[in-house]
Amino acid sequence: MKIAIQRLPHGQGLPAPSYETQGASGMDLYAALLEEQKLILEPGARDLVPTGVILSLPEGFEAQVRPRSGLAAKYGVTVLNAPGTIDSDYRGEIKVILINHGTQPFEITRSMRIAQLVIAPVTRAQLIETHSLDETSRGSGGFGSTGLGGI
Repeated sequence: MKIAIQRLPHGQGLPAPSYETQGASGMDLYAALLEEQKLILEPGARDLVPTGVILSLPEGFEAQVRPRSGLAAKYGVTVLNAPGTIDSDYRGEIKVILINHGTQPFEITRSMRIAQLVIAPVTRAQLIETHSLDETSRGSGGFGSTGLGGI
């Protein structure tokens, strides 16, 4: 699949989103901050980080913005609305909402890999209102109803 990408002026010189390995499902997204700019995420803080790119996704697909496991494991930094959704008709800059769940300030600089982008098919459904639904063995059991083992 080929997807058109437009690089914004502040994204010039950065790598394009790309797969790091042959088996990777997500493309890395890079922080498109100015060279002299540093963004400090204090513990508990969140901020919107620009990537400097716009996509033209084909209809029937979405792009999901997901956390990078290394940032989460090492620093407690993750994507706040994971997965973030980029719809096929959106033509604005991809920005990533990062949050610092860690205990130390986290510094974001230009060209830092901040998130992953996964392209996925979208299934659209038509909801049909009815007065009753079929029964299941779970029924209306909610959070923790299928086996939290005494928790």
